[in-house]
This record gives sequence, structure tokens and C-alpha cells, in this order.
Amino acid sequence: MAITQVSIDEFLTLSQEHPVLDVRSPGEFIHAHIPGAHSLPLFTDEERKVVGTAYKQESKQIAIKLGLDFFGKKMLNMLAEVEKIISSLSVSEKRKEQNKPTTLLVHCWRGGMRSAGVAWLLDLYGYKVYTLTGGYKMYRRWALQQFEKEYPIQIVGGYTGSGKTEALQELKNKNAVIIDLEKLASHKGSAFGKLGQAPQPSQEMFENELAKELFRAAGNCIKMIASGGSPVIWMEDESQRIGDVNIPTGFYRTMRTKKLYFLNIPFEERLNFIVSHYGKFEKEKLLNAIIRIKKRLGGLETKTAVNYLLEDDIKGCFSVLLYYYDKFYQKGLQSRDNLEKLFHKIELDTVSAEQSSRKLMDYCELPA
Repeated sequence: MAITQVSIDEFLTLSQEHPVLDVRSPGEFIHAHIPGAHSLPLFTDEERKVVGTAYKQESKQIAIKLGLDFFGKKMLNMLAEVEKIISSLSVSEKRKEQNKPTTLLVHCWRGGMRSAGVAWLLDLYGYKVYTLTGGYKMYRRWALQQFEKEYPIQIVGGYTGSGKTEALQELKNKNAVIIDLEKLASHKGSAFGKLGQAPQPSQEMFENELAKELFRAAGNCIKMIASGGSPVIWMEDESQRIGDVNIPTGFYRTMRTKKLYFLNIPFEERLNFIVSHYGKFEKEKLLNAIIRIKKRLGGLETKTAVNYLLEDDIKGCFSVLLYYYDKFYQKGLQSRDNLEKLFHKIELDTVSAEQSSRKLMDYCELPA
């Protein structure tokens, strides 16, 4: 059985059906990886450093010998780990592998010795193995290219507490194509955005996930066109910075040129929605979030919000904060070019994912 090198496009197509094994060191994988890949490190972080130093300061041959010494002791365990990964596949994925050798995709940093060594072992054991030409470095080039393309994006806007994320999810339930940036970033965007969320990914990992979602969404849009439908990718209006990660600059500029459907919902309704979502968190966490925006909020407003919180008047506290975020959003809205052509206001009397999604789909189907 032969090992086959494939391009990034072939690799990504194959990855939809077969496991991807990332043989870079644990540190490299934790920092960022191809979404959905399994970590199968050939070297530890320290071993990688030793081999890399030998390669640069001594010779390729000495580096290979050191690498083989590390590798030889791990072969059996690596095979066991691969079998464990395969056994964890879903039922549908296992069916695809029935009656034929299991197919595996392997990559390292640049498609060099690490992926070649592991691919040799897996091929020897009887697997069908594909390696990625150019390795993870090639994937990163592909990922960054996704942000330069044009997409049929429509933006869901609205002041804080309008239930934009919930509207997106309801659109998804109605078989619309969405990309949830806040979910990818593990952050809701405001000073309170990390409450109840998993740790944020690295900037590079956020970009990898976003590139994957754009690729998926673009594919779904092609299917829509083929079936006679109108392709639309729904996304939420965001600041470029979401917590500690940033939407890639070129792509963010593209987002700002798209139609904006503004969910206009009364202040009191939005306030009740915000209180129901964030009022459940510990007072200390809410206090820390308020302090983080003290300079922008202003001394008097900060003091008022904190006093309300300390007196257990959660609604009073968030009323102060919501006025601040309304002004902040309005300022960002007015900075858009061609706002009068892009802006479409949708009047709603309450925060309702069902009503919002239905209105969004109705507006989107109107003639331009």
C-alpha cells in the first residue's frame, strides 16, 4: 500500500469522511490546529526542540538519528492511540470504513519528516494514508485566503439585548445558513461576554474555525443555487474585537459593506431580556465586568451601576449599562459607509427569536 501526498483541497475533501492526525508537538496543537483534527504527537515539545536544534546547529543526519531514537520507543503506543481514535468514530463514519482499509490523513508543520515518519508506520500497519503537501503551514495559507473571498452575507443588527444570537439560531432551525461568530470566539462581545463561556481560543484557532465555517457556508450556498434558491449567509453585527480575538481585518471590512437588518425592540423589553440572561451570575463577576468599562462608562454612571448592584437592584444596574451600550452601538452604526443604503429597520414589540427570524427571512426575500 502506498502513501499518497495530496493538495490542501483534496485533503479537506477527504477530511469530511476520514480522521485527520496532527503529528506536531502538543504545544503546537494546543495553540492552533485544523478544526476536527486529532493530536498524535511524534515528539514532545522538548523533543521537538532537541531535534530542531540539532538540525540547525549540526546536521540533518544527526537530527534524523535523534528523531528515530525518540520515535522508535513510541511506535507501539502510537498505533494503540490511532486504534483508540478510530474506535471513537461515530457509527456513520465507521460504516464508511467497513470492508476496506481504514483511511487516515496525516500532517505535520510543513509536510516534512514528522508526517513522513508517522505515515510510514501507519502504512506498514495496513492503513491507507494520505499526507498533506505543505503541512499545517499550507492549511494556514488556505485559511487566510478564505477571508479574501466574497460571500452573500446579510447582517443581523440591533441594540444590546435584542436577542440577535437567538434569532440566528432560529434561522438555523429554519434551515438557513448562519455563522455564529460569538460561538466561535467563546465570547458574547461585551464586558460581560465571557460569563458562562468556555475559555477563548487563540487568535489563530479562531481564524481556523472561521475559515472552516465560511468554507462550509459557501458550499451550502452553492447547493441553494443549484436547487433554485437564493443564497444567504446570516451573521450577527459585531465589533471587530470579540473578547481577546479579532475578526480578520479584510473580512470585517467586507461585513461592514453588507445589508444590515436592525431589530428595533423597546428598551424595557431588551432590559428584561438582559436581566434574565446575566442577572443569574455572581455579584462579584458582574462587579468586575463593570469595573473593566469604568473609563468608558464614566465615573458617575459606574458608581450608580455599582450601587444598584450592591443593593441587589439588578434591573437598575443593567438599565445604566444598557443606556451606555446603546450609545456605544449607535456610534459604531453611524461610522458605517453608505449606512442609508445598507440599513433596514425591523420593528418588533418584544424579544422573540421566532418573530425576529420570520421577519428577517421576509425582508431578505423582498426585491432589492
